[in-house]
Order: sequence, then structure tokens, then C-alpha cells
Amino acid sequence: MARSSPSPVRRLLWIALAALVVGLSVGGLLLSGYLIQLDQEIRNRFAGSRWALPAQVYAAAQDLYPGRRLKAASLGHELDRLGYRRTETLSGPGTYVAGKERVDIQIRAFEFWDGPQPEYKIAVKLDEGGIAEIHDLEADAPRDIVRLDPMLIGSIYPQSQTEDRVLVRLDEVPELLRKGLVAVEDRGFYEHFGISIRGILRAAFANMRAGKVVQGASTITQQLVKNFFLTSKRDFKRKAKEVLMALLLEAHYTKDEILEAYLNEIHLGQDGDRAVHGFGLGSRYYFNKPVSELRTHEIALMVGVAKGTSYYNPRRNPERAKTRRDLVLKKFFEEDLITEEEYTAAVAEPLGVVGGSGGSVERYPAFVDLVRRQLKGQYQDDDLTNEGLRIFTTLDPTTQEALERNLSAGIERLEKNRKLKAGTLQTAGVVTSVDGGEVLAIVGGREFRYAGFNRALDSRRSIGSLAKPFVYLAALASQPDRFNLHTIIDDEPIEMKLPNKQVWAPQNYDKKLHGPQPLYMALAQSYNLPTVRAGLEVGAAQVIKTMQAAGYSGQAQPVPSVFLGAVDIAPLEVAQMYGTLAAGGYQSRLSSIRSVTTKEGTPLDRFPIKVRQTLPEGPTYLINWALTKVVQIGTARAALSAVPPGSMLAGKTGTTDDLRDSWFAGFGADRVAVVWMGRDDYKPMGFTGSSGALVLWTSLMKDLEVRGLDMIPPGDVEDQLTDTFTGLRADQGCQSTILLPYLRGRAPVEFAPCATAAVHTPLDWLREIFE
Repeated sequence: MARSSPSPVRRLLWIALAALVVGLSVGGLLLSGYLIQLDQEIRNRFAGSRWALPAQVYAAAQDLYPGRRLKAASLGHELDRLGYRRTETLSGPGTYVAGKERVDIQIRAFEFWDGPQPEYKIAVKLDEGGIAEIHDLEADAPRDIVRLDPMLIGSIYPQSQTEDRVLVRLDEVPELLRKGLVAVEDRGFYEHFGISIRGILRAAFANMRAGKVVQGASTITQQLVKNFFLTSKRDFKRKAKEVLMALLLEAHYTKDEILEAYLNEIHLGQDGDRAVHGFGLGSRYYFNKPVSELRTHEIALMVGVAKGTSYYNPRRNPERAKTRRDLVLKKFFEEDLITEEEYTAAVAEPLGVVGGSGGSVERYPAFVDLVRRQLKGQYQDDDLTNEGLRIFTTLDPTTQEALERNLSAGIERLEKNRKLKAGTLQTAGVVTSVDGGEVLAIVGGREFRYAGFNRALDSRRSIGSLAKPFVYLAALASQPDRFNLHTIIDDEPIEMKLPNKQVWAPQNYDKKLHGPQPLYMALAQSYNLPTVRAGLEVGAAQVIKTMQAAGYSGQAQPVPSVFLGAVDIAPLEVAQMYGTLAAGGYQSRLSSIRSVTTKEGTPLDRFPIKVRQTLPEGPTYLINWALTKVVQIGTARAALSAVPPGSMLAGKTGTTDDLRDSWFAGFGADRVAVVWMGRDDYKPMGFTGSSGALVLWTSLMKDLEVRGLDMIPPGDVEDQLTDTFTGLRADQGCQSTILLPYLRGRAPVEFAPCATAAVHTPLDWLREIFE
């Protein structure tokens, strides 16, 4: 019997069932393919290098040794700057106990370029002269030298990168931070498998009761996925992807690996245009210390800030941040993570964030800018911005602070005294070491905490009278038979017809004529006309060649205006030129870097000091002697207050046309410093080198306690007593004399008429007989 045909309804049901089976099969295949794709993405990114790590830049480590001039207060300030905590007893790395004549320190372990330094405890005993003794408290033995861990001063990262972090391992993080973060962010972290069903239901119920979103349900794993893999876009598709990826992440990695990644990924604040990620960098950003040294109230603040870095910003909203911190502390107590006594003590603590409203990990952007430029020829950008290199520099924080303090306060005071609108003037400064040419400090502008136009490196301004020492140095070196320090040069009017048929008629600054001048006095008083006369005899090309030998890198045209400083040079390059003078004609290219290592501490490059002679010793010594006269009797007499009576400094003021630029460049036995002051719009500002830059320079050098010069002549220089009237050889019979240095064999042989020896020479007897 033939089977009856199925009814239309049954047929439709079969078709629907078949479609469902096929649909589920196809959907399953598609979902499986999608899961495989997500799984591959997770494995590729999470198993390899998870973050692009900017190079970390460190200041020079501070050495402590018997004999170093250092007061107890200064040592305490240095430790405070490094984030050490003053305590009653040594209680862990990064703590110290300060007394009047003794400071006990528990120094942190650190991986230096020349090997690891372990944690250890020392006692530093001080007296009026500085450090008298250093004693190892654990070995019970004296130590010759100890090295403090260096300060992290910044990072090198590409313009397109807006994140920065310092990676930490889970075992470096305090237990309270690990457990406290879980208690506040995701209490069931160690029980769930990436998502929390209970949390989702709890959040849904709370949100329904409130009629709005008041509670989230994301686990730590989901937050890590969201921050690490996804965008901030909020929609169902992204949320579904987040859930799937959280499940896959938990399937491949342990809870500790996920928590460690979250500790390094979490956003904790904004440092200018950079986002501060991870507790490693966050602890330095807020408290200037490693994460391992965070105390209870500090941990609570950082965990609290993570809920909303802008809303709970402790620098902008301190009361709101403290309320949030105290709420987190209460949670710690309720979860038995801290005792009641610890809770009470922590709630009573202030927020304790460093830096006030200007707190920044990027402490010295102008200096880091120089580091980046000096590394550029040796490392690719990717190496500097992705590999987490560690760069150890020459920056001396004490010198840097002094430069910032004196330039900032000094320029404000000068504006106030002249009744100028605040912010009218700009400034830049550089300090280097005499030995080795290490850059110790840089200020690129009065807003020295913010990256921007770096005037110390990029503002090429006319140097004015800073060029004059090189005019006279060219004369002394190239024409030793014609020029010495007492060579008389006329201070008389000069007119020159230039190739463009214009007449160049320079004048002295005071518009006066001063008669014939000894070379050293013309330099000391910064007279223009004698300088031009000497320059014309030597030639502009020779003067430029001398400047280049000192460190000038430009190609100025050999025209007479060069003699008066119509050359545009940046402050850093001026420091190079005067640094060559300070080193007696021996040049070390200015460097900001000592060593580079990998993030694991493996040395990559050392930057040894390379010295070469570029200027002749004898003539350089003569010019340096003349530059001491600029300070003693010339245009820079105010600088004498920077050193004890009897000490000597050398330097030169610089002023440009219409008082647009004010310069001073000078040096002591250990430091070279250059200060520029002016306006960015090139308008006149009313200050000479003496009334502007010299004021800032003098206060700086006094603050640094710069050592006075010890003028020891080289072998090709000899001193001779000289009659100031005739420039001839003098002795005790002459009334007005000066002890002048001469190139050996170039000193005057003939005695002045005033000399006692002049009366008794055989030649004089014969002359009298024949007369």
C-alpha cells in the first residue's frame, strides 16, 4: 500500500529541523574557527614580548667616600630625592636613620652596568670637612667607597607611543598589594575561570534596583583582555569577544601569570602626554620609590586610584582620593589583610604623593632630549623604544637642581626688578665637568619640567663678546712674535668699506675711546675696537678656525663682524668651546652617556672619555689667565662673590646688539657653566651680559661651591715681572708692575727705565761714557 504524503505542517517542521541542524553545524564551525583565531591572537601576543618597553634613563649614581665634602643635611636630601624613607631604625631597603654626625643607610640592591650591587647597611660618619668614615654595619668593617642606586629620570619613547611602564615580577610586588588588589577588584579571582557568573548576576540585580549602571561584573582577567587586546569601544560584540578571550586566556595561563600581567598593564595616571601603566612605574610616579617599598597607605591609594585615575587623582583631588584610599584600607581590614592597629595607623597617614601638582616621572626632559640625540647614531629607534634598554648617564641631580633653582629664581627676580611682565624672559643653561667633558645639568627653558623647545640645544643665538677670547687666542697662537698679553692695541675709531659698499664702523659698548690698551686689559674690559684691530691683523678665517678647534661646528662667513660675535651658537656648543679652554686646550666631546645595558643588565656599550689636544697649550694658558682678569678687574667682577677670597674663576660676558642676548660663560677648577638669557621674539630685553646672565651664573656657581682655579703654567710658559707703562722687563725698582705669563722665549729681555737692573748694565755704562 502506498505511503501517504506528509502533511504540509510536518514537512515544514522537518525543513525547519534540518535547517536548525545545518545552522548549528555551520555556526559551530564558524564559532570554532573564530575561537581558533582568537586563541592564536592570544598565544602570539601574550607568549612573546607583551609590551614595547621604552629605554629607561638613569642619572649618575652618587658615590660616598671618606673625604668627600658633604654635610649631613645634604646627604639626607640626596636620600630623600632617591625616595629613601627616614625612620627611627633601619627597617628595609630604602630607609635611613639620620643623626647630627652620623647617617645609617640600608642601600637598595641594584643591577649596575659593571655588575650587581647587593643590598647592604652602612654608617656614614661626618665631621666639618665632610665624610670622615664609612662603616659596613653587617661586615663590621670600614669601606672605602659605596654607591647609591641611581635615580630614574625619564624614558625614551616614540612620539606615537603614549604608554610607559616599568615591568615588575610578581615576587617583587608586596603581598598586601597582590591580595589587596584581588580583594578590591575581583574577590573570586582564584576561583572563577575567567568570568564570574555570580558577579554578573550580582551586578545585574544591583543595576536593576538602581535603575542605572552602578556596578560592573568584569573580572581581573576580563579587564586585562580589555586593556591588552581590545579597544575602549562599548557594544555587545566587543563584550562577547572579551568574554571568549578571557576564557581562552585562563585556559592557557596560570592565575599568577595573569595577575602579574594585570599589575603591569593597569592604567594608573597621566604624566603629561604619557599614560602611566603598571604599579612599577606608578609607584615611582606617585611616591618616588620601587614598588617593593610601598607602605600600607600607599598601596591602598594606588589600588584606589585604579578605579578612576582622573576622578581620584591625588594631586588634583586630594580629599576625594583620601576618601577612596580610606575605603580601600577598610576593605583590607575587613578581609583580614591588615590588623586593626595597622588600619588605624594607615588612615592617619597623609596621602604622601611626591612632586605636588608638578609630579612627573620625566624629571629632566631637556637632558633626556640630549641623551636621545647622542644615542641616535648608534641605536635604531626601535631599540630605544621597544627593548627596555637601561641607559646610565652623566646627569648629576645636585647640579641639575642648582641650575634649575638659580635660573628660575634669578630670572623672576630680574623681571621683577625691571618691572617686566612675568614670563617675558627666557633662559637656558648648561653645566659640564672640566675633566672628561661630562654634561652634568641642562635647562632648556624656564618651564624646565616640560618637554618643548630645548633652547640649550636648539636656540642658536649671536654670542656677542663670548667670541673675543678666540680672537685673541688666534693672535697669540698664530703670531707669537707680534702678540703677547701686554701688546698695546689702539682703541681708536675704525671704518671699513664692505663688499656691498656699506661702511662698517663698530663702536665700544660705552661709545667712548679709551686710548692704547694692553691686550689683556682690552679683553678684561671687553673693548670692541682693539678686538677688531687684532682680528683684522690675524684674519677672520684664522679666528673661525680657532673657534672650530675649540668646538664650534658651524661654518660662519669670514667677515669682520665675527670678531664681535656675529655668530649664532647654541649654549651646549658654547659649553664645548669654553670647556676646551678650561681643559687647557684638550678637548673631550661633551657626553651625556656612560653606559648602556639590556633590560637584564647585560652591558652593550661603554662611552669612554676620549681626549685630544685641539688648541696649543701655551696660548690657551695665556687666554685663560686673561679671562681671570675679566673676573678680577673687568666686566665680570660680580662673579668673585662665588668663591672664597683669594680664589680665581675665569669667564667672559657676552652682549649682543640692542641688548637682545645676555650671556656668560666661565669655569672654575671643576665646573664649566654657560648661561643665556633673552626673549624668544628677539626683541631687546634691556640686560647686558653683566647685568643679566652673569647674575644667574654667579648665584649658580656659589650654590655649587665651585673650586677656584689653580693656574699652573705649562712647560712652554714662563712668568715675568713687567712694567705696566712700557711693557718691558721690571724689577723691584719699578713702581707699577704686573706678573705676566709669556710663551717661553717670548718675554721682553730689555729692562724698563724704572728697573734697578737697568742702571747697572754694561751697555748703560758704555752709553753714558760716549754721551
